[in-house]
Amino acid sequence: MSLPKTLAEDVARNLVMVARLIDEDPEQAYAYSRIALRLASRVAAVREAAGFAAYATQKYAEALAEFRASRRMTGSVELWPVMADCERGLGRPERAMAMAGEPEVQKLDKAGQVEMRLVAAGARRDMGQIDAAIVTLQSSELASSAVHPWTPRLRYAYADALLAAGREDEAREWFGKALEADKDGSTDASDRLAELDGVEFVDALGDDDDAAPAGVETPTVADADADLDDEDDDEDDGPVKA
Repeated sequence: MSLPKTLAEDVARNLVMVARLIDEDPEQAYAYSRIALRLASRVAAVREAAGFAAYATQKYAEALAEFRASRRMTGSVELWPVMADCERGLGRPERAMAMAGEPEVQKLDKAGQVEMRLVAAGARRDMGQIDAAIVTLQSSELASSAVHPWTPRLRYAYADALLAAGREDEAREWFGKALEADKDGSTDASDRLAELDGVEFVDALGDDDDAAPAGVETPTVADADADLDDEDDDEDDGPVKA
């Protein structure tokens, strides 16, 4: 859907702020996403960005509704894993498991399929099925020596599941493998290894030395939480069928 130039620029500026802040200040990113939604709620990219901002602030019902809206607009399945994870966040791991068995999973690329496997394993753990979670993570991707962007997280999840099952030696091995692949520090595998080895880190600075400056405030976006117009009320789907 095309937008008038001035409106498109306003929307783009807000989406840039969402992307810039979503990791360091999720609440502020969420505020910007609400502004973008008010301006262009019928644009799929806006609905997707709003979904991720809501997801980052653990507003899982809202995130799921936005992801569904984006998927209806585009027909893409790439949001399927995060939609399933929203079901986990809503305390419905059985629905996440049902989604893991749907045909949409076969349409995902390799990264998406690995992400779906991580979500399914998490759902198994939510249901207290730790051994099933371990089996879910055992795959050709886990066994491969090749390193991909998702490799550290997959190895880390496997190590964490092993540790939860009381298999400490194996967990230590896989935390080590996760650390080897984690060049960007996307996991805390090094901390987990240190914990297993009984290493304690001591802060060399006193509490007074590293205290944050007083009086620093995060700017806010006025009226960012205003409700959307009713035009999209009839777009939200019902719950995913288990």
